[in-house]
Amino acid sequence: MESIQHLIQENEQGKRLDAVLAGLEGDWSRTQVQQWIKEGNVTVNGSKTKPNYKAVQGDEITIEIPDPEPLDIEAEEMNLDIYYEDKDVLVVNKPKGMVVHPAPGHLSGTLVNGLMAHCKDLSGINGVLRPGIVHRIDKDTSGLLMVAKNDAAHEKLVQQLVDKTVTRKYQAVVHGLIPHEYGTIDAPIGRDTKDRQSMAVVDQGKKAVTHFRVLDRFKEFTHVECELETGRTHQIRVHLKYIGFPLAGDPKYGPRKTPDLNGQALHAGVLGFIHPATDEYMEFSCPPPESFSTFVDMLKNDR
Repeated sequence: MESIQHLIQENEQGKRLDAVLAGLEGDWSRTQVQQWIKEGNVTVNGSKTKPNYKAVQGDEITIEIPDPEPLDIEAEEMNLDIYYEDKDVLVVNKPKGMVVHPAPGHLSGTLVNGLMAHCKDLSGINGVLRPGIVHRIDKDTSGLLMVAKNDAAHEKLVQQLVDKTVTRKYQAVVHGLIPHEYGTIDAPIGRDTKDRQSMAVVDQGKKAVTHFRVLDRFKEFTHVECELETGRTHQIRVHLKYIGFPLAGDPKYGPRKTPDLNGQALHAGVLGFIHPATDEYMEFSCPPPESFSTFVDMLKNDR
């Protein structure tokens, strides 16, 4: 069981405890936090409380996060697009539409199911639901992911993410014409206070930095390359919406009228990291899927 402490800040004063805690981590839902509080896994100044408790500045909150219940995750044979593999690490090109790891109620058809069939030696640091998974990309985002095949490799790769030394470049198509060639978006991301199922730029969010450069401009869209300095949930999608250029095809953060692309036009095309065993820098690149390239070609022909 993992224990997390949080000291209530001035800007959290008077808010419901469940709302405050749900805003701390991108993966925590308000329903999940409420359940932890009801089960007695959350204390305020050492005492159990209720979800509707109004936070007071200086309150010491302790959250005891229960270990995930063991689930029977089965290996499934898949035709995975492996870009690199050795005894420590694996690089795979995840197709659009595939979920990275299982979750309760969704235990099959994920990248993890396929990886378990492909290789038996995946790190166990993230537990039974996420073996080997060092970082994630959204279901409808395609592209490169690094996978750890043992715990030592996992720890070193995660540390590189913390140290911001991993190269992660994405191609995206956004609504509107970005006027400048380069830019940096430095804006904190957390749970959207108006929609708990979405992320947004919020004052109490975690630091998030995205660099971008324009690759091409069309009539009503811009083709950009985004490089992540941090890796928050939905970071590129939230940041580009924040500056007024939401991703084409994005059902959550895009405008009502957006091309039907079965999800956002976003592809993780470049991944670079220091090999956890050899200390050699390695970089991989893969082209966008056909659906992405076809959309870009259509925009080129229409200008």
